[in-house]
Amino acid sequence: MTTATDTTATGIFEITGWDENPYETNDDGSKLTRAEVTQAFHGGIDGEGAVQWLMAYRPDGTAHFVGLQRISGTMGDRRGSFLVETTGEFDGTIATGAWSIIDGSGTDGLAGIRGTGTFGAPHGSEATYTLQYDGLE
Repeated sequence: MTTATDTTATGIFEITGWDENPYETNDDGSKLTRAEVTQAFHGGIDGEGAVQWLMAYRPDGTAHFVGLQRISGTMGDRRGSFLVETTGEFDGTIATGAWSIIDGSGTDGLAGIRGTGTFGAPHGSEATYTLQYDGLE
């Protein structure tokens, strides 16, 4: 269990909504898409997430993605929200990515939060995450 004095939060998130639409497709199978995704977080973060991802699929079905995400909920005894910038790769089986908390984006009990993290999301199942953070007084 993670508390407010810990510097690492770990857990899982479940995809609760996924709406992906291509905005450019090519004859070779490559495409550009935009996905609006919602998540439920459990573990060190208990709450919800909402992210907009832009994805560049290669002809082989792998992809690179970037996005902005809001995570809202509790971490230990603190409640609030913060924004992260995400970047990652989908190898056709698992999406792996990196988070970077956007400076100044923390609200309420999470004001001042800063840090980085990673996640791994096998296609069609729960994802695991690790977030290393500080800045909470």
